Amino acid sequence: MKNFQRYLITAALPYANGPVHIGHLAGVYIPADIYSRYLRLKKEDVIFVCGSDEHGVPITIRAQKEGKTPQEIVDKYHSIIKNSFAEFGINFDIYSRTTNSVHYETASNFFKTIFEKNGFIEKTTENFFDEERQQFLADRYIIGTCPRCGNEKAYGDQCEKCGTSLAPSELLNPHSALSGKPPILKSTKHWYLPLDKFENFLKKWILEEHQEWKPNVYGQCKSWIDSGLQPRAVSRDLNWGVPLPIEEGKGKVLYVWFDAPIGYISATKELTEDWEKYWKSEDTKLVHFIGKDNIVFHCIIFPIMLKMEGSYILPENVPANEFLNLEGEKISTSQNWAVWLHEYLEDFPQKQDVLRYVLTANAPETKDNDFTWKDFQARNNSELVAVLGNFVNRAVVLTHKYFEGKVPQYDSFSDYDKEVLTSFSQIKKNVEENIENFHFREALKEAMNLARIGNKYLADTEPWKIVKTDFLRVQTILYISLQICGNLSLLFEPFLPFTAAKLRKMLNSNEINWENIGKENLLPVNHQIETAELLFAQIEDKEIEKQIEKLHFAKQQRLQQTASQVKSAKQNISYDDFQKIDIRVATVLKAEKVAKTKKLLQLTLDTGIDTRIVVSGIAESYSPEQLIGKQVVILVNLEPREIKGITSQGMILTAEGQNGELCLLSPEKLFMNGAEIK
Repeated sequence: MKNFQRYLITAALPYANGPVHIGHLAGVYIPADIYSRYLRLKKEDVIFVCGSDEHGVPITIRAQKEGKTPQEIVDKYHSIIKNSFAEFGINFDIYSRTTNSVHYETASNFFKTIFEKNGFIEKTTENFFDEERQQFLADRYIIGTCPRCGNEKAYGDQCEKCGTSLAPSELLNPHSALSGKPPILKSTKHWYLPLDKFENFLKKWILEEHQEWKPNVYGQCKSWIDSGLQPRAVSRDLNWGVPLPIEEGKGKVLYVWFDAPIGYISATKELTEDWEKYWKSEDTKLVHFIGKDNIVFHCIIFPIMLKMEGSYILPENVPANEFLNLEGEKISTSQNWAVWLHEYLEDFPQKQDVLRYVLTANAPETKDNDFTWKDFQARNNSELVAVLGNFVNRAVVLTHKYFEGKVPQYDSFSDYDKEVLTSFSQIKKNVEENIENFHFREALKEAMNLARIGNKYLADTEPWKIVKTDFLRVQTILYISLQICGNLSLLFEPFLPFTAAKLRKMLNSNEINWENIGKENLLPVNHQIETAELLFAQIEDKEIEKQIEKLHFAKQQRLQQTASQVKSAKQNISYDDFQKIDIRVATVLKAEKVAKTKKLLQLTLDTGIDTRIVVSGIAESYSPEQLIGKQVVILVNLEPREIKGITSQGMILTAEGQNGELCLLSPEKLFMNGAEIK
């Protein structure tokens, strides 16, 4: 493995259209912070850069909603995000932003270098245009009816009701979000990155040379490459962003996905005059920390950009995490289903490390994971308080009680003592291996193992019981216990920086060198320590209930919002008309998929009246196996209708959910087939 002289660590630029939440922290920023703190403890040359991503359509949409300028929006959220990171100890060397002059200059020059090499493809296409506003419309500025679920407020890139990805041309009755008028198609010229020309480069660089990448990252890259890459536009018809730095690009800006990763370079430029040695020297190890939704940009598109520019190094690793869910549901910023960092600190002041611990212990490193408030409470009370905090408190309190707060002189070491002292170096090695391979959950677990060893050591040796009969033995026990505390103050520095600093203060130690972990005399004999302070406090049920209630309130608001979107009632019918409807209970005897369709099932039903066939569009919500023997509700006197060559005699009744999912109506208990619904 190559030895590097320096490290450049980047963390994905958070989008400055809202605050950051625990999903961001668990997915990107805590892992990156652990890695950078570890390297600093090892006295490596490392810089850690990040900043706010402040361009793109979501910024302008948020500005429009709030009646502000895009600059006012990014100023507001850049400040909130930057403060949140600082409060949680995310120790960037610089937290920059993509609206500053250094970034504009860097991004412009990057584009021009590739442009002057004739690296881009020029294409003229027809895009939607708002004649009233005289503006081309980005996907999110086009609203219409979803062709799948009928949602009348679907966007040009996605329907948020049913989750379907869309193209603007697929929307029914599209209109501009700016003027409300139907758009027209108008020709426009754009510049494209020819990704397809670099497939062989990516196959060699990723698939052959970087098989050590995390399976989720490697697998997604392989899937993209195997599917065949297509040219991707680098410019957009917008008035918010880095202006295209060429004469024929007036009125256009760099696409945000192109300008955002260049923000890593501009942030480094802003930080140091020696920025080039971090970006252009093969002795530098470049590592991108991102979430899984950014894999394609950092593993495929940005490396191609760097290679086309020609003077930059490529990333050595891109350790992307999966997503963190909240109480069994996907985190949603638009629906306020999130734990916001700035709000967390209002409810749990001085408990940054508790959240850092829980999010690391439960990190979504290989699959999506779930954060629950009950687990948060349990890990705090049974691990941080009962294991780490309890051991440190007992060791320090007993030292003050028996030795006036001074590290005692040890006598001789038993085999048990030697076993405990030897464990320091092994745990250090385990933590190192896990951090360097981006297994932060396991690394934290190993660090906590030393606290468990300490707890067991005190419980086994019981110095409080033998203090009157074997004082020399008590000296040795507490000497070793304090060495464990000293080693814990270093081992936990990457993970729990506030706690580690508090522990070092308690131990009256300025030691902050990773290489000193394992020393049996980290705290020398007669060293004076400070009085004990609790590292952690119990979290009570009422504190957790408050957080769960807050989420339930958010869910209630979401349901009310959904209710307000429910379609209006249809025109009244007479009672005589209603009496004509014949609805019965029936049992599914047989179910099979209709060939060459995604949604249709052919059901054979016992209606109590007869056995008949009904074709129903429920295949995306139910498998045939789920339906056999199930009782359903059927409209039996509907005129027969031919569907895909099958005569359907009736209609199965269903309820449609918020996201377009279907739920069959069924009696609560077993009923006679043919029972009438009245």
